[in-house]
Amino acid sequence: MELQQIGLKHPAADLVRDVRGNRAGIPRRSFVAEGLFEINMVLATNTTVDVFLWCPEAAYSDESAKRARELAERARRSYQVSARTADRLAERPNPDGLICVARLPDWHPGDVALGADALVLVADGMEIPGNLGTLIRTLDACAADCLVLTSKRTRLTHPKVLRSSQGMNMKVPSLEFAETGDAIGWLAGNNFTVYLADTEDSINYRQADFRGRTALVVGSERYGISPPWYREGFQRIGVPMLGSADSLNVAVSASVLLYEARARKDNW
Repeated sequence: MELQQIGLKHPAADLVRDVRGNRAGIPRRSFVAEGLFEINMVLATNTTVDVFLWCPEAAYSDESAKRARELAERARRSYQVSARTADRLAERPNPDGLICVARLPDWHPGDVALGADALVLVADGMEIPGNLGTLIRTLDACAADCLVLTSKRTRLTHPKVLRSSQGMNMKVPSLEFAETGDAIGWLAGNNFTVYLADTEDSINYRQADFRGRTALVVGSERYGISPPWYREGFQRIGVPMLGSADSLNVAVSASVLLYEARARKDNW
């Protein structure tokens, strides 16, 4: 595979750095993937590849060379870089000679097929990328239908979201609503029963009725769920706290609720 050799001053290298820094002017929903695991997720999903950088010197397996050829065919632009350049651009050690700038699929409400028993998680104002990535990984694990983002404070393309979701942010559909009222309207229009994850004035999560379409709302790590959700009068559900702490990590509590909903829907 013959590719043009470039260095650190090339615009493609600049793009890698700009995307990592979330600088203005980068293509929407862009992220950097590197290493075999992330690259395999890019190739297995409907993910656009803008730039691919290949370093044969840093490849540790025949699979790397195979994936490099596949990426070069899909990418809009492909280049070869030296081991020194790859090392300067990579965020993780030993990325198998594979670095690319890709874009998450851009899902819209009409793109998500909702069955009669659909399960959705709403992340309202979530701030910590690692928590958001963990939630996305859990959504995939329990076969939820999609993630809904409101009052967004962290981006789906953050490197920590990619790592903690194990690349599932490329696979799990995500809908972003600029206005909370639009998300509430979408849920109402699709006949969802909405539950707010809150220990105050709540029922035990084991008592909730998870039949039909269900949406679970979790909030910011610092501030909880935003006021517009409470104004709708949705039922609150909570996980009992039996020790001294007054709350669980948001990703942990959401996982408990999601798996309870899935178990009840599927009659485990």
